[in-house]
Amino acid sequence: MTSVGDDKESLARRFEEHRGHLGAVAYRMLGSLTEAEDAVQETWLRLGRADTAAIDNLGGWLTTVTGRICLDLLRARTTRREQPMDETFVPDPVIGPLTAQADPEQEALRADSVGVAMLVVLEKLEPDERLAFVLHDMFAVPFDDIAPVVERNAAATRQLASRARRRVRDTVPPSDPDLGRQKEALDAFMAAARGGDFEALVAVLHPDVVLRADAGALVRGITASKILRGARTVAESALMFARYTAAARMVLVNDGAGLLSVVDGRIRSVMSFTVENGRITAVYILADPDRLDHLEAPGP
Repeated sequence: MTSVGDDKESLARRFEEHRGHLGAVAYRMLGSLTEAEDAVQETWLRLGRADTAAIDNLGGWLTTVTGRICLDLLRARTTRREQPMDETFVPDPVIGPLTAQADPEQEALRADSVGVAMLVVLEKLEPDERLAFVLHDMFAVPFDDIAPVVERNAAATRQLASRARRRVRDTVPPSDPDLGRQKEALDAFMAAARGGDFEALVAVLHPDVVLRADAGALVRGITASKILRGARTVAESALMFARYTAAARMVLVNDGAGLLSVVDGRIRSVMSFTVENGRITAVYILADPDRLDHLEAPGP
């Protein structure tokens, strides 16, 4: 094997080759773009302090170190959290342009992305379960390499991933992967909301649709964060906040079609959806101004 030991400039170049991969690992682990960037930067700092001559596989070393940093952050979150995670939590979205025709590069990125619905479920896993599942199931890291990070043997680590896998399978709502059919459902949703057509809204929503709206921290003891269930309840809310829909345009949010609302040059909300059989089964709205300020609206 060839060790990694090399001059700093060459090492920096090799690290940059892995940065995108490490960011993807950290984002799936943390659901936060800013925290993911911090985790990747911390990985670089640790590489600078490491004995690089002893590293045989730089990519594997960087992946497990990033995983360890993220695991520590997740454990710290759990320790600080006095209440169970708020059901209204919506992770940071990744926003991109929704091109009229399939762009091969964009399609490749979409195929490699993770949906908001998946991230919501990952947030509910125990930190060790999340690490085992993300590294093994999403990035094919062997259990023998994950085990030291979670301080278990390989068999116990396999069980962590198995529990997480069952939770994901049983909880993540299925969604039509076809962007064209997703866009048709969103077009119908926007037309009904903008036209104030309550029955048309109900028709495009699944009877058991769930809406999560994350508006961030309390302001003067009040927050607009909420979780709603049922087509008629969600339709009533959509009509009440139709002004956001009126200012929205369709974009790519993570792996599917979504809506971006920009008012006076500032992002006011990002909406993502799951669609099945032409009806919307889940709606995720991020309206937290502090977190939206870190996002950048894509070009038209």
